[in-house]
Amino acid sequence: MSDDARVPTAILISGRGSNMVALLAAARDPDYPARIVLVLSNRPDAGGLSLAREAGIPTAVVDHAAYPDRESFDAALDARLREAGVELVVLAGFMRILTEGFVRAWEGRMINIHPSLLPAFRGTRTHERALAAGVAEHGCTVHHVVPELDAGPTIAQARVPVLPGDTPETLAERVLAEEHTLYPRALADVALALRDARRGQRM
Repeated sequence: MSDDARVPTAILISGRGSNMVALLAAARDPDYPARIVLVLSNRPDAGGLSLAREAGIPTAVVDHAAYPDRESFDAALDARLREAGVELVVLAGFMRILTEGFVRAWEGRMINIHPSLLPAFRGTRTHERALAAGVAEHGCTVHHVVPELDAGPTIAQARVPVLPGDTPETLAERVLAEEHTLYPRALADVALALRDARRGQRM
């Protein structure tokens, strides 16, 4: 697949970027429909930045601490993405609540992975809450991003059993392993749909 046929994609991170690593590995395949053109972080010390640079991927920092409010930060973020020619945004441990304006601007072209079987356990501390609720299954969800937190349409899910004696840490470890498989597959599906839509508009 030519680079022109692959959807230019940015990965947004705030930390170590373990899902980012899985996505970069998948995108090394020249037939993968998303081409990672930028890894961007809101934190200059994010460990994933060095991993992206080692993989030969351009990186950028838009430090949220340098902006007086969420709107100005999001405007700078949007400008940097558009400067890089990005068409699809992937949130991979990006720990910022985005403004409604930003989300609307990228609607249908921004996805996230959440460590629960949405709509269950939106927000944080999902593994702890799943154990407290006594559920038999837990997992992860890739979804489109909408202004309401963790409420966008589901793209794909992966499930893991909750085992006797599980702790939040052991459950998180099994869910994360599923995330690393699910996210690249879901990104491919979304990129293919965007590419097909783009081709349809040209006809």
